[in-house]
Amino acid sequence: MEQSSEAPRQAPTAKDIAAGFRAKITGPNREYEPGDQLPAARKLAKELGVQLMTVQGAYGQLRDEGLILTQQGRGTFVRDPSAPLGTEPGSSPAFTALAVELSSIHDALRVLGERLDRLEQIVGNGTPPSR
Repeated sequence: MEQSSEAPRQAPTAKDIAAGFRAKITGPNREYEPGDQLPAARKLAKELGVQLMTVQGAYGQLRDEGLILTQQGRGTFVRDPSAPLGTEPGSSPAFTALAVELSSIHDALRVLGERLDRLEQIVGNGTPPSR
């Protein structure tokens, strides 16, 4: 009986798959641009010899990082980083509401920062008088 000198290839983990696609989406030698469709999860799982849940986990990591979005019945696509989160077609209503809330918090912080700057100008850089 002949034995192969190569060790059996270990199937990639969800983390490995996500890292590979992350590099293909954000790396210097991009293979995917905004709007490009990623392989179907079932097809990719079969090609890589992993369970469907492994690929779904990898896509979930990328979705949580804001790199991709999934549109029911259409597929998984590279997200346009210039588009505000939650505004793309297929975004969940909860995610859209969260994006709106975060935007209003950001605006409030900006206004508070401007008010703080004005107060510091009025008071000056001196220390307050002691009693």
